[in-house]
Amino acid sequence: MFRARSTEGWALSACLMLASAGAVPCLAQSASQMRREQRQQQREAKQERKQQKDTQRSGPHAGEWLNKYKNLPPDQQQKALENDPQFQSLPPERQQKLRDRLQKFSSLPPDQQQRIVNRMETWEHLTPEQKDKARGLFQQMQQLPPDRQRAVKSAVEDLRQMPPEQRQQAIDSDRYKSQFSPQERGLLSGMSQLPLAAPANDNEAQPDDEPK
Repeated sequence: MFRARSTEGWALSACLMLASAGAVPCLAQSASQMRREQRQQQREAKQERKQQKDTQRSGPHAGEWLNKYKNLPPDQQQKALENDPQFQSLPPERQQKLRDRLQKFSSLPPDQQQRIVNRMETWEHLTPEQKDKARGLFQQMQQLPPDRQRAVKSAVEDLRQMPPEQRQQAIDSDRYKSQFSPQERGLLSGMSQLPLAAPANDNEAQPDDEPK
């Protein structure tokens, strides 16, 4: 115990001597290093929270999960969902939301189910930047009147049928300019730059779903 105290006292004396001689204070160096470490720990904790939040938002396996179980009877789909470890780790309110969505999905015609699976699988392969952009575009579209939202969605369906290099040409055409405002064509342009899942059937209805 004496040696430890003596060593600590010697170190403090050395720091004070260096400080009086104009050198960088040892205590200041230590405090600065501690602050840097704390900031690094805060950044890592923030990143970890974001990753956990993204995992919870995506739900269990999303499009891949639906593609695997979509041909099962509804009761077996629900059973598979309840037994999924990732589903079991979600908060109760999130679990109930996924149960409701699966029930709604099971009631749709097969073509519409396949279309939803295609769109979800496309979403899962977007980069984080593309997902942020898609969410922003969706929020902007939600601010349009309902009839204009339907018109934009219908135009997106038309763009799905085109090769990516032809989509912007269509948006800049006189026909689109006569049917859509500059704001709406800006939304279509932004959406056309993202990967668009191919529809399962040309005649199926547009589901009213939102980027997750």
